[in-house]
Amino acid sequence: MPEIGSERSRVDGQLKVRGAATYAADFVLPGMAFAVIVGSTVGKGRITGFETRDASGQPGVLQVLTHLNTPKLPYLPFRTPIDPQVGERLHVLQDDQVKFFGQPVAVVVAETLQAAEHAAGLVTVRYDTAEAVTDLDKPGLPLVTPTGGDYTRGDPVAALASAPVKVDGAYRIAREHHNPMELHATIAQWEGDKLTLWDKTQGVLSTANEITAVFGLPAGSVHVVSPFVGGAFGSALRAWPHVTLAALAARQTGRPVKLVLSRKQMYSGTGYRAANRQRFAVGADRDGRITVMVHESIAETSAYEQHTEAFSELARFLYTSPNVQTTYRLAELDVNTPTYMRGPGRAQAAFAIESGLDDLAYELAMDPIELRLRNEPDRDQFNGLPFSTRRLRECYEIGAAKFGWSRRKPQVRSTRDGHWLVGVGTATACYHTIRNNAQALARVKVDGTAVVASATSDMGPGTYTAMCQVAADSLGIEMGKIQFLLGDSTLPPSPSHGGSQTMASVGSAVREACESLRDTVVRMAVTDPASPLYGLDPHQVQVRNGRLEASGKSDSYREVLRRRNRDAVEVTAQWGPGDTPRQFSSYAYGAVFAEVGVDETLGLVRIRRLLGVYDAGRVINPKLARSQGVGGLIGGIGMALLENTVTDHRDGRLVNASMADYLVPVNADVPAVDVLFLDGHDDKASPIGAKGLGEITIVGVAPAIANAVYHATGKRVRELPITLDKLL
Repeated sequence: MPEIGSERSRVDGQLKVRGAATYAADFVLPGMAFAVIVGSTVGKGRITGFETRDASGQPGVLQVLTHLNTPKLPYLPFRTPIDPQVGERLHVLQDDQVKFFGQPVAVVVAETLQAAEHAAGLVTVRYDTAEAVTDLDKPGLPLVTPTGGDYTRGDPVAALASAPVKVDGAYRIAREHHNPMELHATIAQWEGDKLTLWDKTQGVLSTANEITAVFGLPAGSVHVVSPFVGGAFGSALRAWPHVTLAALAARQTGRPVKLVLSRKQMYSGTGYRAANRQRFAVGADRDGRITVMVHESIAETSAYEQHTEAFSELARFLYTSPNVQTTYRLAELDVNTPTYMRGPGRAQAAFAIESGLDDLAYELAMDPIELRLRNEPDRDQFNGLPFSTRRLRECYEIGAAKFGWSRRKPQVRSTRDGHWLVGVGTATACYHTIRNNAQALARVKVDGTAVVASATSDMGPGTYTAMCQVAADSLGIEMGKIQFLLGDSTLPPSPSHGGSQTMASVGSAVREACESLRDTVVRMAVTDPASPLYGLDPHQVQVRNGRLEASGKSDSYREVLRRRNRDAVEVTAQWGPGDTPRQFSSYAYGAVFAEVGVDETLGLVRIRRLLGVYDAGRVINPKLARSQGVGGLIGGIGMALLENTVTDHRDGRLVNASMADYLVPVNADVPAVDVLFLDGHDDKASPIGAKGLGEITIVGVAPAIANAVYHATGKRVRELPITLDKLL
């Protein structure tokens, strides 16, 4: 039975449930000191002085670092494709400028964490303050247009004016923060000019290269180790300032230094999903054929970097429309730089687009699913490319049958359950299939076991397990005899672990390396006079359970290597997408269904049921895939109903920067969630047929819930999160 497609439990599961998995902050080094950040208490201005004597005089305090006593760092030019391409990252402790509330302005290093925390509270900072602009809705904000921000097809202005049926709405989404369970942490240790970082990161190579550039070190000087990541959702795609501070503190003290951000510090120390404002207008003929779509987006970014996302992508191709206009603007505010958060750009855009499509369906008195399917394109209208696969219609058909959509009463406020108004809604999910060059090493040992390795990460989707499954099928070795290594920058390079690209990219490289290794051993056998397979055509040899078989004869990995006196044979291989992304439009698709209850008196919204049905190509492990799907749907509940970072615009302070005040879904919010994946294989997306499914599972959830709320109440809420004040 092949491993790919089989439900396998996580190979690292026992380590995690026993507490034996070693996360960044779990490493203990001899002589390790502890660092604590002092954050700015103003949103903008200039530091005029420090009072650090009380802090420095505390028992166990080693140093108090500020811009006044910290060496200037080179900060050589470097950016990954994930980093903002316009602007310059924060140069931490390099000058007296304060750019946002909570910016690191000092670091205390002490023998113990308690001493460092106490001393950090004794540091006094004096400021010459300036007005901090943090409100995306402030009138007259200057806006900038990022590269590729505008697009026009046909004549959307005239088409919208003449459309027989049209809707036009303004949408708002609050800022959200990632809040993974694991706090961001770094341990830094110098040995001469060599630096080792034990870091929470989704990209060991990008972190190594960033810190190499910050400190002006020779290539290969920084070694990053990150075997386990306790959730990230995009927050660990960059090396944030605390990584530099840990390395700086270690160099200044000559000691290994551990720096762990507090939960509160994560709100200003790492990125977040930027608040945004959108306008979506759609026009159609009376048969429901869309004639025009206009999508305008404005999002916050920092004053020092332009963080951009794919806000405009979906409107350009998701539905057939001869006339399309998209615009994208950034408001540069006195805040820290946003970053990618699960389903970036598409999750926010889908809220506006899918809510607008729902409104259009009601204007047409048409079933919302029928409206979407009536406007299915036969190719990507943005670039003219054929789809690698597009099975959205099947997602809706299967999902509607499973969810019981046919029992839906079309009229709003038509279904009750006691004092609850009950509504159902649906929305389309879509996310780009990203693939990048990746390398993998495969080694088979004389004992018949194998090691496969790549410098990727596993922040929760099950990379360790899925890669073992790919390797097992490619090598013909039992999965239990394969060890997969990741999370180390000295391993063969791979892209960062984000954008749902790991399975398609690294998985394809693993397949390439393992098949090459298998073929190498087969050739060793058929050219070995002592082998039972000697002289046979290597293409006839099949490998199963560690045995090489053909024409009723067999050999084994173990025996082939033993006869050659080899302890191991290894191969390193690379895979890349080549020209395929320029030949096919490749996306994962899905249909999300939601049923909600709304308390008619109190305005409370409760999820009753959620279902997501996805076309994500080949599913390597249905058990892991379901876990990803459920997690994405739950994240969508948070986006729709709960998550909202609140800013005090007087100084930029985030007033709910804690798990007590920033609301995320808990078990009581998630009564019935189900996920289905179509059986498929997209060989245009990747050799293993996978498209990627982590990101898409949050896209479409918020609008499906919003559409269900409208069906229940007859009130269209165009602002997330949907809280009771918007319904009363």
